[in-house]
Amino acid sequence: MTLAKEKITIIDRQSAKRAAFKRLAEKRTNAILDRVRILGNLANRSAYEFTDEDVRKVFAAIEEELRITKAKFLASGRRRFRLD
Repeated sequence: MTLAKEKITIIDRQSAKRAAFKRLAEKRTNAILDRVRILGNLANRSAYEFTDEDVRKVFAAIEEELRITKAKFLASGRRRFRLD
């Protein structure tokens, strides 16, 4: 394979990976946003009974999972072992 064809192949693979990411990210993000909106329906105190502690636990769990997931996106390579 020539260098030019090899570069085109790499670009095609990168383009396909980018397209797949965009397609899945949009689909999955919209699904999450829909579920969060549905969760918001539970805020209706005339239909549901809950405490401030219940709300704190729900949002703490969501925020923790978001923190973990965001860290996966922002991780810059391998972690290095260190004895501090």
